[in-house]
Amino acid sequence: MSAPDGSPVGAERSIGQLFASATTEMSALVHDEIALAKAQLKRDVKRGATSGGAFMVAGAVLVFSLPMLNFALAYGIRTWSNWNLAICFLLSFAANVLIAGALALIGVVFAKKAKKSKGPQKVAASVKETAGVLQKAKPHPRPARTPELEDRAPAAIEAVARSSS
Repeated sequence: MSAPDGSPVGAERSIGQLFASATTEMSALVHDEIALAKAQLKRDVKRGATSGGAFMVAGAVLVFSLPMLNFALAYGIRTWSNWNLAICFLLSFAANVLIAGALALIGVVFAKKAKKSKGPQKVAASVKETAGVLQKAKPHPRPARTPELEDRAPAAIEAVARSSS
């Protein structure tokens, strides 16, 4: 197995490698959160469009079918019942209003679903939670410096300075 930066798991990594790995992972996390927000917004827009489409179809049915359906239905009722023609026209109009009402109800249901959706709010809460976890994270304690290494430091610097001149 290997770590995200390609080094073997369990191997000592430098602070720079750890920082680069953390930066890469944070960048990937931010990109994933943005992609999630886009997907949730897309779903909400689709629901809103469905709602608007249902309302438009309800209006179109009511407007364009009324004349033809009213005449056909009214004369059909008149033929079957021998009632007054005015009552037959009122009954055909009531049938059209019921159909439009059912379609409008479908539109209301989808509009409520779109309104209840909390797409970006979920992502914002997730980002806040991630930030909270990162703020509470504490670095691992570093081992105390040993005096023998501190004593060698000036000699090592002089050796490097002599070899490079």
